Amino acid sequence: MTVEELLDQIDDMLEKAWSFPLSGGKCMVDAERLRNIVDDIRGNMPSEVRQARAIVADRGDIVATAKKEAEGIIRTAEERARRMVAQEEIVRQAQQKANEMMAQAQQKSREMRRGASDFSEDLLRRTEEAIAQRLSEVRQARQLLRNPPKPEMPEQTEDK
Repeated sequence: MTVEELLDQIDDMLEKAWSFPLSGGKCMVDAERLRNIVDDIRGNMPSEVRQARAIVADRGDIVATAKKEAEGIIRTAEERARRMVAQEEIVRQAQQKANEMMAQAQQKSREMRRGASDFSEDLLRRTEEAIAQRLSEVRQARQLLRNPPKPEMPEQTEDK
């Protein structure tokens, strides 16, 4: 039996004991039985003390093991956080580089459109001038067809 069970037996014995009237709570118990229970308690004490000491020692080992595991978890979490921060920095830098490249491409595109527009404007202007010149020549030719110049007659000299 455990010490706890033996103490419960003593308590049960006291509950069932005959009490003396006007004695201030004194009662009669079986002394032999009480001595046997006390001897059993003394016999069980060393084993329970050993168990308590073992539990305390195990508690220290358990706490030390838990502390080591916690430190390992913390180290792992810190390393993971560092990697995530590094990854976020890489992503941020890549995003920044992509934004810069996009801005450069847009600028280049604007310049190319402006150049193409200027080239087209110049080409159309020159074409318009050439067409205007040809149109003027066509009009002159038509005018000549409508009103041909009169041939000049050589002057006649009088030889008489």
